[in-house]
Amino acid sequence: MQTISIITAVRNNRQFIEESLGSQLSQTYTNVERIVVDGGSTDGTLEIVKSFGSRIDRIITGPDRGLYDALNKGIRAATGDIIGLLHSDDLFAGQDTLYKVHEALADDGLDACYGDLLYVDKQDTSRIVRYWRAGTYHHKSFYWGWMPPHPTFFAKRVLYEKYGLFNLDMGTAADYELLLRYFVKYEIRAAYIPEVLVKMRTGGTSNSSIESRIRANRNDKKAWDVNGLSPYPWTFMVKPIRKLPQYFRRP
Repeated sequence: MQTISIITAVRNNRQFIEESLGSQLSQTYTNVERIVVDGGSTDGTLEIVKSFGSRIDRIITGPDRGLYDALNKGIRAATGDIIGLLHSDDLFAGQDTLYKVHEALADDGLDACYGDLLYVDKQDTSRIVRYWRAGTYHHKSFYWGWMPPHPTFFAKRVLYEKYGLFNLDMGTAADYELLLRYFVKYEIRAAYIPEVLVKMRTGGTSNSSIESRIRANRNDKKAWDVNGLSPYPWTFMVKPIRKLPQYFRRP
């Protein structure tokens, strides 16, 4: 049976960390390694994490260079066959999420899998703000502004070992760059699970203002450059447009 490593990076989020970890512990798939990377919390977050005792397999503490540096630390520490990321604000959508991941990646011919994502209200997670239906990946999908929801992305550990971790020079586009690198440059084989896998609380950094969105678009272009890839002239225009139906679509 495959071991799935779940990495949660956190800093000063005592409000939601217990619920996030609880959603991991409620999974029906039990062959799970849970790793928490705390970047120096001062609000009692670490004490909440430690209260879970041996149910958290490893706690890594100390200063870091931000979210993606913390995630890289967790990936390096992971020993599972499959690696997934669950942010400290977020929840698995159901108790069988990891079982579905296990079933999808039992196929030796696959490298990764991904599914759909719900953006939910920060306080009331039953209220849907956006529904990101990922859809099946095709060879030119990224050229048309597509990307899978990164919180729903699960990859076999060998991918990170072979193709590298998050590029810390990419800012908030580090997840986009990693997925572009994996899917387009290295042509990984990924399965689409047509179900909601993760609920993500609203308030992401890259979409918090017009200025941050412009900065994110610059980093998106940089992601193509650092990988020696050439997007279509319209790739960066259609990428934000693809988000519009998400506000009206429902599961």
